[in-house]
Amino acid sequence: MVEIKFCENNFAQGTEEVVNQLREEVEDINIEVESCLGYCGDCAVGPFALVDDELVQADTSEELYEMILQHL
Repeated sequence: MVEIKFCENNFAQGTEEVVNQLREEVEDINIEVESCLGYCGDCAVGPFALVDDELVQADTSEELYEMILQHL
């Protein structure tokens, strides 16, 4: 099962929408939202997630969603 981690502080970059969309549309994934993932420099730049501990970063939340789907 794929594990995807999101930083709560990154929700200002639109990642909360990505979390909700993934929970609604994708099965067999484990989504965790943590208060801080320790990627503060990346967090300030744009939306990101850790997919099986691999950093996935994009310019927009929509692009991040599509990139995550490609990792599944």
